[in-house]
Order: sequence, then C-alpha cells, then structure tokens
Amino acid sequence: MEPRVGPVPAGGPSFHPYRHPAAGWGAAKSVTRFVVREGVLVDGPRAIVKMNHENGGFDCPGCAWPDDTKGLHLDICENGIKHVTWEMTRKRVGREFFAAHSVSELSEWTDFALEDQGRLTEPMVYDPDTDHYVPVSWRDAFELVGRTLRELDDPNRAAYYTSGRLGNEATFLYQLMARELGTNNLPDCSNMCHEASGRALQASLGTGKGTVDLKDWEATDALFIMGVNAASNAPRMLTALAEAYKRGAQVVHINPLVEAAARRAIIPHDFRDMAVCHSTPTSTLNLQVRVGGDMALLRGMAKAVLEQSVTDPKALDQEFIDRHTAGFEDYRKLCEATPWEEIERQCGLGRADILKAARVYRDADRSIVSWCLGVSQHEHGVDTVREIVNLLLLRGNLGREGAGPSPVRGHSNVQGNRTCGIDHRPAEEFLERLARVCEIDPPREHGLDTVGAIAAMRRGEVKVFIGMGGNFALAAPDTPLTYEALRSCDLTVQVSTKLNRSHLVHGRRALILPCLGRTEKDHQRAGIQSTSVEDSMSMVHLSVGMKRPASRHLLSEPAIIAGMARAALPDSATPWEWYIEDYDRIRDTMAQVLDGFEDFNRRVRLPLGFRIKQPARELVFLTPSGRAEFSDAPLPDVVPAPGTLALGTMRSHDQWNTTIYSDNDRYRGIRNLRTLVFMNEDDMRERGIAEFDPVDITSTARDGSTRSLNGYLAVPYDMPRGCAAGYMPEMNVLIALCDYSTQSDQPLMKHVRVTIGAAA
Repeated sequence: MEPRVGPVPAGGPSFHPYRHPAAGWGAAKSVTRFVVREGVLVDGPRAIVKMNHENGGFDCPGCAWPDDTKGLHLDICENGIKHVTWEMTRKRVGREFFAAHSVSELSEWTDFALEDQGRLTEPMVYDPDTDHYVPVSWRDAFELVGRTLRELDDPNRAAYYTSGRLGNEATFLYQLMARELGTNNLPDCSNMCHEASGRALQASLGTGKGTVDLKDWEATDALFIMGVNAASNAPRMLTALAEAYKRGAQVVHINPLVEAAARRAIIPHDFRDMAVCHSTPTSTLNLQVRVGGDMALLRGMAKAVLEQSVTDPKALDQEFIDRHTAGFEDYRKLCEATPWEEIERQCGLGRADILKAARVYRDADRSIVSWCLGVSQHEHGVDTVREIVNLLLLRGNLGREGAGPSPVRGHSNVQGNRTCGIDHRPAEEFLERLARVCEIDPPREHGLDTVGAIAAMRRGEVKVFIGMGGNFALAAPDTPLTYEALRSCDLTVQVSTKLNRSHLVHGRRALILPCLGRTEKDHQRAGIQSTSVEDSMSMVHLSVGMKRPASRHLLSEPAIIAGMARAALPDSATPWEWYIEDYDRIRDTMAQVLDGFEDFNRRVRLPLGFRIKQPARELVFLTPSGRAEFSDAPLPDVVPAPGTLALGTMRSHDQWNTTIYSDNDRYRGIRNLRTLVFMNEDDMRERGIAEFDPVDITSTARDGSTRSLNGYLAVPYDMPRGCAAGYMPEMNVLIALCDYSTQSDQPLMKHVRVTIGAAA
C-alpha cells in the first residue's frame, strides 16, 4: 500500500474558515504534537532555547527573518521549531533501508513518506542493475564526481544548484569550485523567488537588497505588507506587526487572500497575553487586490499623492526628489496619463479603497513597503518592485530611519548565497577580485539560471547536475519536464539531510551525499566550527550546531564541496583541505574578495554580527545617473480573459517549501487535503461547482501547450473574482517551463492562466 501523505486525524477532508488569532495556543499545541511525533522530547526543548541566539546558538534553518534586536530569549516560531525538529528526528535511513526498497518502489511513495523515513546516514550510489542505492565510500563518491567533471568536453556541461540552506562559507567554496572548473552555471533558488526584487532594486537604487533593518520596522509610521502570508512564511514577523499596531503605526496588508496574519495574533513569548488569550490586531487595513494587480494599486496610490500635491505641496518631498532622483517628470506624466478606470480594473479595487491606502501613505512621516513572492513571481515582477521604489521616492522614504524597501526572503540564507558569489551573471568587479585573491581565471560569460539549466539538461547539453540542498525535482516548474531533464543527465548528485523526490528522479548515475544539519556540531581539525548566514535585512551572523551528528559518516557541506573540488581539480593550487581544517581561513579569503566583508572574522563575532553596508541607505546610488531612478513602465494587463482564472501557487501552513508535515492547513481551515483549489464563490457558482466538487484544472502555456490536474476538490474562499489558488509543489505541474518572466527569468508561479471546470 502507498504510504499516506501525512499522519492525519480520522475522517475525510474538511473545511472550516479559521476565525482565531494567528500563533498563540494553536501554534503551541501544534508544536507540542510535532515534537512528540518526532521523538525529540529532550533535544526539541533544548533547540528552542538555542535557536537564533547570538552566543553559541544556531540560526533557524527556516526563514530569513532577522534576529530580535532586544535580546529576546525565545525568538522562535511554530514553523521554525517544526523545521528544526524535522531535522533532529531520531529516525534513520541507512543501507538497510535502501536494500529493502528499490528506487522504482520508492518512486510510488508520497513525498511526506519519503522525508518521514528520517535522516540519511552514509553516502549512497545508484546501482542500475538492481535499481537500488548501495553504499559507497566518500573517497569513491568524490572520485566519481571528479572523474565525471574532468571528462566533460566543456565545463559548461555541468550545473551547480544551491538552495537557501547553504551557509556563506560553503557558498563561497562552491562558487569557487565552479568557476575554477570554468563555468558560471550557478542556478539557485533565488532564480525562482526574488530574482525580480534584486534586478529591480539594482536598477532603481544600485543595490540588489532592501535598505531597512529591524530597527526601522520598530520606528516606522506605516507598514505596507504585500504578497506575503507572514504567519506561515515569516512567522516571527508577527511580533513586529503586533508591536507596530500597539504603538499606533498603520499596518496595511495587500494580498488576494486575507490571511490569518493580517487579522490578529497572540505572540507566544508574550506570556501575559498567552495566559489570558489576549490577541493584538496585526492590521489596520486589508486590501484584496486581484492576482497580479499590485502594480496597479501602487500606481493608483502614487497618482493620488501627485494629485494632492497640486493643492498641498507637502504631499511630496520635492527637495529629496530634486537632490536625489532622476526621471521624476516622466513618472509624473505617466501617472497623470493613467486613467483611474484602468487602475481600478487592473487592481480589482474601487477608487475609494485605493485612496484609503494613499491616505495612509500620505499621512505617515516614515513608511516601509515590504513584499514577498506574491509580488515577484509574475511576468511584470521587476516593474512592480520598481513601482514600490517609485512610491517611496515621492515622499523621501529612503535613507532615513523607519523608511525604505524591505523584501522578505523566505529561506534562511538565500540572500547570503547571492552575496557570496552564487550568481549566474556575476559582476566583473567581483570576478576580478576573485581572480586576484584566489589566483584563478574565472569565466566571464554568463551561465545558466534555473530555467535555463532545466532546458539545457533536457536538450542533453548539461550532463552533470549537482544540488546543494533543497529538493530541485519538486521545487522547479513543469514537473514532468523537469523530471525528464534530470533523467537525461549522465550524473546527478544531491547533497541532502533527508530522503526526497530528487533522489529518485536521477541521472544514469546518481549519488546521495548526506551532510550535517544546521543543528549539529561540525568537528574539524581546529575544533568545532561555526558557519555564517545573512538574513533578509543584510545582517551576517554566526551559527553553531548544538547536538551530536545523526551519523558518524556525515560530512559538513564545506567538506563535501572541498572533497568534490579536489577530486575534480587534482592539480589545483586552491588549499581545499586547509580551508576545511578551520573555517576562519575561508572567511579570511572571503574578506578579501567580497565587498563589505572586510575584517570578517572579527565583525561576525560581534553581538548580532554585522550589517553589510548599503550605499542606497546612505543616499549613495550606484546607478548610471548616480541618483535613485524613477521607472516609467506601463501597467500590464492582468485581467483574466473570459472563462479563465489567474491561479497562484502557495504553501500550506503545515509545510516548509517542498517539505510537507501533514495534509492540514490550519490557518485556512483545511484538514486532510492538499489536492484542492481555492476559488471565489461566485466563480464556482458560475461554473456549476459546489464545495468539494471534483474539478479539472488546465493551464495553457505561451507556446499553446496545455497541462492538467484532474479530480482536485474545489473549496470556496474569500478572494477576488477571477482568482484561484492552490498548493505547491503539486501545482507546479501546471507551470510550463516556457512561462517565465521576460524581466527576471523567474517561473510564473503566482500567475498561471487556467480554466477550471467540473471533473470529466
């Protein structure tokens, strides 16, 4: 019998709208059940008091929300504890497991069942004769990787993928290996999430990152939260939202769905509120834009501010605009020429609601706009983020406390990966420093991103795929095509902590290389090592594991990279083994190569680490004009054609990226179900669909091809007409590889054009 998706209560699927505060006792009960289920009754509580602590603690491997600046003793959340407990499970996957189960058999298991088997314990190699993974020594595993890479007729026939779990030191070594081998094929999870944010901010401000920090969140007068479900994606943000409300700041949530985090919350570390079940509002205004309608709303807010400035010059910060920006007059004319009727049609909101948001922005002395994938995973994601900057520039909301752009990264070190060199389009300045310090000749031509790597594997142009963490087979779009691409490789290598789908969708030869988890002690010759990570607000700090490794055969990610590099580059002058003896040596080299990492080893050991310098925060703009650049992109047409819907993929609450903890989604009122689609009730009625009716969902790609999911259950939900939503990774099937943004090359995971009808 096929294992279940997850341990679920008795009974079938159910839907009951969630009416309770986010976090609070619901989160506490969920965490308790989870810790008991994984059998970590001792290590679980220990981890809770060690996670996100500056002195000898480890960084949560979940989201990238910054550590509390006030020394909070329990700077944790439900999802962070689940993520850590999932890693610390007592279950093990060793050679006996693989001997008992063929790859063909495991391929029929659910994704929950695969990861629920526990931690990988030793390196394994695929045996095609038996269809089983069998043990292999680390030496032989490295030699297989090295020999295969050495035999390639072109270094660009290999692709080196990273997920956000990789620490900075491992990241630096990984890109160094790839570039010393001769390629910039460095696809990463940023190519699927915030690539649009980085490109937009670079174009507007000359920096690929946000300019604010957590102290700014604590000082701002208005927060605009766009395209993010904070309670599930960055739960520690709830503290900032509740505190903002308490001090009188305005908190505006902009999202097609009104999520639990946009209503009320009980902060678990506020023991008095927990004791009396006292909740705090986390919003002052909720605006339900249509899928993809954020840019139109921002344009409407800007238009309202500009119209008001005709009679009230204080509506604009004209001095800031004149001294620090370029392109303002063109932007003013664009806003004037954009009709209110078109703005309303595209964002799906009435003018009165748009003016409410504009009034909040106009009345606030200092404003922050924060956003996540609901903004970036669209064809026009770059233009939308640039429109965020446009709005901020109108009132000088940059370069001062409590103001600025603030992208929310959803994985612990995805921003650090990019900072430390994982970039398929590296800057020439970075390559020059890398060449000088590391004495290599890195390639200058651009490499492949995620979409490009999949296409190249499918065409047979990329023969080797190495994945550092993550679950690439499920995270990527167009699931069947991605499977085909991976299976076309000569060798696939997955560096992982737990069994997942990517180990079963493999090349002709395949390796599973098990690594240490973030919670585990990393023993090297110089002693226990620490690694560094960068949060979503550019703070870099150390993380030190707390517990004994799950197996004596595990290696750290830096050690695995160094082992592969030495095998692939036997004559390299790079001191790979010397680096691994003491990670301070890696950091000393990084300090010479990476801008902003000077004196790295001392500064990273300061309380809370250090913040990478942000020139735009100091009103220094590394743009062609030397000023902050207004953009003047026209509004895209995001209104679905008659009979179609705009579908966005998202996580459930009991899920972290592709890791599924159960079939439940507490904050949306769902139990025992993942194969569903949320729809507007009027859209359901128009199609003759009732609650829990089975439906067929079909997407049509740019090239005219179609993809379908059949027999999904329809669930009525409060969202704008013409919109729908469902869970990734299941719905990644609907996202064609050719449907990517021409602005950012990101797959259009939040804007899939679909038709939905009663199941045939």
